[in-house]
Amino acid sequence: MSASMLSTVIKPVHREGYPFIAVFAGVTLVLFLIWQPLGWIGVVLTVWCYYFFRDPDRFTPQREGLLVSPADGVISLIEPAVPPAELGMGDNALTRVSVFMNVFNCHVNRTPIAGKISAVSYRPGKFLNASLDKASVDNERNSVAVEMADGRKIAVVQIAGLVARRIVCEVKPGDNLATGERFGMIRFGSRLDVYLPEGVNPLVALGQTMVAGETVLADLAADEARRTAEVR
Repeated sequence: MSASMLSTVIKPVHREGYPFIAVFAGVTLVLFLIWQPLGWIGVVLTVWCYYFFRDPDRFTPQREGLLVSPADGVISLIEPAVPPAELGMGDNALTRVSVFMNVFNCHVNRTPIAGKISAVSYRPGKFLNASLDKASVDNERNSVAVEMADGRKIAVVQIAGLVARRIVCEVKPGDNLATGERFGMIRFGSRLDVYLPEGVNPLVALGQTMVAGETVLADLAADEARRTAEVR
């Protein structure tokens, strides 16, 4: 197998995944000792665990003003909503774009646009289905505000789901991040919400598949109307 083919199949792993992969591999060895077919089931689950914690490089668009998706997954909601109060971004409703991640998506989260982290706030909560609208309010979440060079802010909210039980955030107030830079992850299925600046329309549609750090979510310099799409 060539090096390029290997790089397609074998991806780097986020450090959060090493303990889980080790546990899955250890259980697999025990299952092989008990009964070989069980061992092969363990192999499949171990491969899935590695695949879940993969952390591939992404090719992020560099043009100024582009916001990229913070997560792999599918656009599940686009609607007006007030940003989390703990971020201090006011009471006006902004356009919220939600990206739902299933257990087969890469779960490493990336900042949508370059800027300084102005606030980080964790809030415990429930573990409802992350695809539901009320999950933004009721579920465990970690909210991050990013202040751009022009003073405007966007909010990125990591939301736990039915299976997710750990939100990882690796940034703190004062950190400067580039567009598409890694800032955390959520284990085992969840959702990310992005609150766009006032007057900015999303350039994505409901049901669209997103790639973290690559798919353009919005353009601060564009005056396009919100996009729609049809399944073909």
